[in-house]
Amino acid sequence: MRFIKILFLCCVFVTGISSARTDNSLNSNSIFKPIAKYIQQADVEKLSTWFDNNLELIMLSKVNNCSKEQSKQILKSFFNSYKPRNFNITHTAGQDNIKYALGSLDTGSKKFNIMIVMTLKEDQGHKIKIIKIAKKIV
Repeated sequence: MRFIKILFLCCVFVTGISSARTDNSLNSNSIFKPIAKYIQQADVEKLSTWFDNNLELIMLSKVNNCSKEQSKQILKSFFNSYKPRNFNITHTAGQDNIKYALGSLDTGSKKFNIMIVMTLKEDQGHKIKIIKIAKKIV
């Protein structure tokens, strides 16, 4: 099931399925502005306020279905190894109930692509459901 979910998300981003509209308006990007800031600052505590209770964290090809606390520890470890120099959101897409962002992380020694998927929770607004971090192929 996890493979199918990842395959679907890859198809959405690679092929640009017509149902996912590109939305670069200020309102759509504004949801990702604080998230981008926290990634650039490696501030996992503030970033985690956007996490769903359980999320899928794909780090360098390793898939983890984690609690919020486990995700925080994994990301802290990642940022201890790779200190961000710069992070930019390069693309956003989605609809009201699901939003996607692609970003580029530069750590000086390595560059990474980051994908963030947020879903709308009834009482909580949008929450991060999936974070994927992959080495950028140059």
